[in-house]
Amino acid sequence: MAALIGTTFTFHALPVHAQAGVPSAPQATYADIADLSDSAGLVIVAQVMKVMRVEDQRAPGRRPGHGRFYVEARTKALLTGNAPLGESVKYLVDLPLDARGKPPKLKKQAVFLFARAVPGRPGELQLVTPVAQEPWSASGEARLRGILKSLVSPDAPARVTGVRELLYVPGNLAGQGETQIFLTTRDGSAASITVRHDPGQPAAWGVSFSELVADVGNPPQHDTLEWYRLACFLPNTLPPGVNVSEGYAARMQAEADYRVVLGELGVCERNLS
Repeated sequence: MAALIGTTFTFHALPVHAQAGVPSAPQATYADIADLSDSAGLVIVAQVMKVMRVEDQRAPGRRPGHGRFYVEARTKALLTGNAPLGESVKYLVDLPLDARGKPPKLKKQAVFLFARAVPGRPGELQLVTPVAQEPWSASGEARLRGILKSLVSPDAPARVTGVRELLYVPGNLAGQGETQIFLTTRDGSAASITVRHDPGQPAAWGVSFSELVADVGNPPQHDTLEWYRLACFLPNTLPPGVNVSEGYAARMQAEADYRVVLGELGVCERNLS
């Protein structure tokens, strides 16, 4: 326990689900779980066996209404990661406290852990945030496994970091034209959105996370990794200079098309941050 308390934690606090004895908290959304999964080197299902409160003076950085706890748990399943794990793990987690200053009752409960291995300390974990522990459920595991499968897929969409260029080109007919939105990605791979206009038809759009042409008319479905990469990371306001369309009308159309894409993607709802 002393070794774990000495670990340096460099992360931002997020609230966890409510459990017994703690006021109700919002449910984790798809984006919440994708955030945690994308940051974690290890995603584990564990059964809590022992919980001990860490003295507040030895637990700096806690959010109000939370205590820090040392937890020992039995490993039940490694959902992703290649670090060696034994039958048990130990870690620190911040838990919400009820009106009496008591944490949720976790002993013998199954939980998801989003973590990294601690170098040189087998069996010790560092959660990716102080509260990166979620209560286990069958439906939650099914959703989590789907996200993890998408993340490790060979054709997984790259992490979008912004908009590189925006260009509207009118067609030969009145009401015809196309906007290309070229995106920047963390790994430098290709990603683009195409918005197409045909006479008498509503605008249609699609996305490509490769050099291939976007599948216009089939935008990503809500709560998929493609949707998450766009809805949660495209800027609400275009950066200066990215709209390279020729002429005022073309620039206005390109910006309108970008707003159409944002509107159809909808809000990236996060309840844990």
